[in-house]
Amino acid sequence: MSSTAPFVALIPVKPPAVGKSRLATMPDAQRVRLATAFARDTIAAVLACDSVAEVMVVTDDFRFASLAQDAGCRVLPDGVHGDLNATLEQAAHECARRWPTYGLVALCADLPALRPEDLGSALADVPPTGAAFVADAAGTGTTMYAARALADFEPGFGSASAERHHDAGALLIGDDLASLRHDVDEAGDLGRAMVLGVGEHTAAAI
Repeated sequence: MSSTAPFVALIPVKPPAVGKSRLATMPDAQRVRLATAFARDTIAAVLACDSVAEVMVVTDDFRFASLAQDAGCRVLPDGVHGDLNATLEQAAHECARRWPTYGLVALCADLPALRPEDLGSALADVPPTGAAFVADAAGTGTTMYAARALADFEPGFGSASAERHHDAGALLIGDDLASLRHDVDEAGDLGRAMVLGVGEHTAAAI
């Protein structure tokens, strides 16, 4: 835990049974196993980051909620069904109520190669005011969005989110942080993550 500028991490997790739809070429059981493993490895890396004081997992899946709690996370249900950004904003308000001095960082739950030190480096670059984001490896999506104050936290995840965040004035950071940029949507993404080195849950699922 950082003693100077800690963050609370918000990690939205779709029910693994419906997540990772672009891995649909795999048998359902394997796809569910991998989706669960990706999220568990993401959470493990975030929990190990010195700049993160609390982890709030946002999910409607009671099985995954139990796993997250066992790992040491707090858990909230989805606030606005089908609207990720509205759900994150609602969760951010709850986090700001509980921990008013903490910064806020939202992360994708499919970063199986994430290293705690890469996340820490990115969080160190979040400006005192405004927001910052990390683009995915393709440069079009967003894997991390952060702000040090609730008033500046206005996530815009979804299609072409990197452009949307940039146009909203968020600072692009983390170009050199490979483990934070490699989310897994398709089979090819998983291969690239494996080259970086995935966490224990994903390695076991593979």
